[in-house]
Amino acid sequence: MVMSGCSKHYYNPASQVLPQNLQKIAVRPFVNRTRRQGLEDKLTMAVHAAFNRDGRWQIVEEDQADGVLIGEITHYLLMSLKHNAHHVATEYKLRILVDISFYDRTRKQTLWKEPHLEATLTAPSSSSGLPGSLTEVEAQQKLWEQLARDIATRTFEGFGTVTGASEKSVPQSSPE
Repeated sequence: MVMSGCSKHYYNPASQVLPQNLQKIAVRPFVNRTRRQGLEDKLTMAVHAAFNRDGRWQIVEEDQADGVLIGEITHYLLMSLKHNAHHVATEYKLRILVDISFYDRTRKQTLWKEPHLEATLTAPSSSSGLPGSLTEVEAQQKLWEQLARDIATRTFEGFGTVTGASEKSVPQSSPE
């Protein structure tokens, strides 16, 4: 039996890339809504580095910029997953959520928002002695680099290039 006239249609939205009027971009220092101090500086530096590596736009101070990337670290969750016989964590999961948006200063409008952009890493703890084990600081660094790449990709390549966590999976308890 041959069926004619059947075809599949795929939704393929157009990329939402930065308008041509935006030549200079600023990265506003991230706001840290968690109880962990110093996270905002590390993520801001990682995003600056990712934007500079891309090289398509000039990165400047906010008062000279056409567009501004604005972000907040909303959640920092460090969970121990496995323990040894002495109740010492041997594996953990680190999850960081950020809200980001891009503001067009020339048109005075927000071009896009990406709530709950997520970076997660599961690794053996450094105290486990297992291959691939990481300290919390080393795990953070990996996640800063991942988030910075995702934020740069979202900014330069457009909507749909990165995915945030669903509203249902965002912790409702106080952020830490």
